[in-house]
Amino acid sequence: MSICRRQILKGACGSAALSFLGGASVCQTVSTVSDVEKALQKPVLDLSQIKSSVIIDSVELLKKDGEYFVRVRSKDGAEGISVSNGRAPVFHPIFNQLVAPFFIGKDARKIETLLFDLYRHRSNYKLQGLAFWCAQAWVEFAILDMLGRIANKSMGELFGPIIRKEVPFYVASGRRDTTPQQEVEYLKGLIEETDAKAIKFRIGGRMSRNEDALPGRTEKLIPLVRAKLGDTIAIHADSNSSYDPPHAIEVGRILEDIGAVYFEEPCPFDHLEETKEVTDALTIPVAGGEQEFSERRFQWMIENRGVDIVQPDLHYYGGMIRSARVAQMAAVAGMPTTVHISGGFGFIYMLHFASFTPDIGQYQEYKREIEVYRDWFNPGLKIHDGKLIVPEGPGVGIRDVAGVLKGAELVN
Repeated sequence: MSICRRQILKGACGSAALSFLGGASVCQTVSTVSDVEKALQKPVLDLSQIKSSVIIDSVELLKKDGEYFVRVRSKDGAEGISVSNGRAPVFHPIFNQLVAPFFIGKDARKIETLLFDLYRHRSNYKLQGLAFWCAQAWVEFAILDMLGRIANKSMGELFGPIIRKEVPFYVASGRRDTTPQQEVEYLKGLIEETDAKAIKFRIGGRMSRNEDALPGRTEKLIPLVRAKLGDTIAIHADSNSSYDPPHAIEVGRILEDIGAVYFEEPCPFDHLEETKEVTDALTIPVAGGEQEFSERRFQWMIENRGVDIVQPDLHYYGGMIRSARVAQMAAVAGMPTTVHISGGFGFIYMLHFASFTPDIGQYQEYKREIEVYRDWFNPGLKIHDGKLIVPEGPGVGIRDVAGVLKGAELVN
């Protein structure tokens, strides 16, 4: 089955896109649909080093200073924790009633197969969506942290050899309340604060049926950013599902003119055919998938080249294991997997994902939260020359779990 969309990327945008894709041709061929299907079914973890069973004894949801944690403990006294993405105040009943109890008494080494059993447990599949998959991600991250500590391996090493220890990032503006001139000044401040070599800003009005946040803002903002920031800054733009295909293509042409790295979520996120229409029309890479929670829809996106870059969110999509399977499918098609970050501690999980995934694209998302978590790690988190350094140490890398959780209260 051919998934070739265009023969070559041309002009300024073409150069940026080819750089983003590592210099490789974007014209890739998958011999059969089953190649992608096989990649989806392939195991992603290597836990062969852990010889003895790791029976889960408890799974707890804890809260401290507005942050929600999951703590997993084994019968032998091993421990792992995770940090939620801020949805716990709404989703915690699903976690406490339907997700956490399932894992009690199970062997944590079987986490890959356990996830499908959890999906079927008490008809959890009827809840499929962000509320269920976030709850799954929280416990999966904690289990992976525990297994990493047992094996004395980082979370990334559980998935394969470490490919990179530094991850180039773009710094993201989440604003739409600015005029083009104000947004450019805001972006300059973000660059100065973080030493970023790449930025992302928002265009359109957010699921707005072609309405802009301010009249004419997008069409003025895109060329102004390039003019004021210069040619050395890599530019990404996110419309958050703002456009129908004709309008998205018009905006995409402006992004092509300035050599942007990619155009994110141009059409309503669940309208895959409309997004593919934009992907087919543009030479600039189109990215999407942050709201997606279906393996089969990701498979469709990859097999049909509905986007050029897949973007599962490590929380919204249900964890590192499911996201690694998406990356395996994308690799068959020669497509990058650049994960979306839903805020907070999520950029730490992104760094571990990026440490072992071969093709992550050119830049990863960063939302300026390093100071909140810097001292949880040894050595402390740091930025170097527009790159985030992957945390060291076993599991997720938090050096003092007891200290981080001191004073935390159980969430019933």
